[in-house]
Amino acid sequence: METGADAGTLDLTAEEVQILFKIQSETARKNVDNVSRTSAYLDFYLQHPDIKWSFLASMVSRNGGYSMCDLEGEWYPKVLKPSIRNRLFLTYERANWTIFHDAYPQLLLYEYSTQKKRKMFHLLPYLKVSSFMLREWEQYWIHRDQKRLMTALIVNEQNVIHRTVVEHHVYQKQVFDTFMFFFQDRLHFSAVLLPTINGKLFGASVNGFKNVHKRIDLGKRLADILFNPKLYPSFLEFALLTEHTGSRNDYEQYFREKTYRDTPYLRCIFPVVRHHETAREDWYQKQGLQKYWMEKKVCHKHPIDLTKWFVGKQQQFKTLVLLKQLMK
Repeated sequence: METGADAGTLDLTAEEVQILFKIQSETARKNVDNVSRTSAYLDFYLQHPDIKWSFLASMVSRNGGYSMCDLEGEWYPKVLKPSIRNRLFLTYERANWTIFHDAYPQLLLYEYSTQKKRKMFHLLPYLKVSSFMLREWEQYWIHRDQKRLMTALIVNEQNVIHRTVVEHHVYQKQVFDTFMFFFQDRLHFSAVLLPTINGKLFGASVNGFKNVHKRIDLGKRLADILFNPKLYPSFLEFALLTEHTGSRNDYEQYFREKTYRDTPYLRCIFPVVRHHETAREDWYQKQGLQKYWMEKKVCHKHPIDLTKWFVGKQQQFKTLVLLKQLMK
């Protein structure tokens, strides 16, 4: 984002231009890798607990790190070539980066608004944020509907990555149209986990990732679980007590039967990726909003306690890997 005359900021005050510059700088500083993003989301939530999406984003970002580190763990290298693993990592990383690049400036602008006790959402277009979120932030400032804002951010970010990542021709060809992705997606081998320090895992399995409607539904279901009054304290406890490293040992260390660490720490195995922003269209202006995206009712199709499911799926995957090796 530019903050000079070329970006159309001549009609802004010097203070507003300075705020935009600070937001840009702070976002870039914290959008380095999955670890820094996860931490930034959580830190923001602790400062502004009314912005529930930020805690959800932190927990989902942890899962992004787990998926990245799986690629260089004990099992995936047995069945995936280095070139394929690298493409998968770059896909996870690009989606992770894109969401933060779009959402974190919104959070910071809200923070400035609260500090100055006046809304500043008219600056959102200068941050290339959708007109949909401009409307939603304006509504939130008046009505303070925390759940609606959280849902709006889920809807927005999934639409942002849909065109720039999921439908991008490179990622389509090299990742989303591959047999490995189809295999994982159809057999529900991937799940977004919400761990606790007592060793229990909650969450939802991921199926139909390429479908924006299903990703939005997944986000809403995860939010419903995360902020369940009976479960929320356990999730927050985990987040506060467990440093995010990317390794699945972050939560496996709490299992009753302690396992050895078979996935690496993210910063020990992956380099920092330098991203370049591509042209970003306003998805809301182009396609509009599906009304059911914003519906508050959430339907859980499967049990939310994934502890036994996860252990079973992990064992199933390892068995398939070993069988594949025997067939060579």
